[in-house]
Amino acid sequence: MALPSTALTNPGPRAKEGPVLFFDGECGLCQRIVRFLLRLDGRARLRFAPLQGPTAQEYLRRHGLPTEDFDTLIFVPDWSRRDRPEHLVRTAGVIAALRATGSRAARAIAAIVGVFPAAFRDAGYRLVGRWRYRLFGPWKPRPLPRPEWSSRFLA
Repeated sequence: MALPSTALTNPGPRAKEGPVLFFDGECGLCQRIVRFLLRLDGRARLRFAPLQGPTAQEYLRRHGLPTEDFDTLIFVPDWSRRDRPEHLVRTAGVIAALRATGSRAARAIAAIVGVFPAAFRDAGYRLVGRWRYRLFGPWKPRPLPRPEWSSRFLA
């Protein structure tokens, strides 16, 4: 299991509240998307955790979600209410994560993606999901461009 090279065991002071995005930590495309969201999220609202890590695994078990299927991302809108089954998956999670950044560009992307029906969006998401390793390969851990971003990762 390849965790981001900056995954922390100490999640930082704000880790108990706000949105969290679980992603496939071994997927090159997923890691690139996380870095894209980090760039867009100037207010540092979003936090991230790999689906393979203990934080996500505990959440998945608690809510009866698959613990070995890493073909989707999971967006938890408020980590302080993680005991509730309030999460979004696939493109609904992508749209919510984009909106959570507060960035104008991200909100515009979310609005464009949100125009399409969920069934259509999710079919495209599944198609990309099947090909992501062939197109982008597995993630090769490397330092984050900005060291301060490391505090945004949960273990």
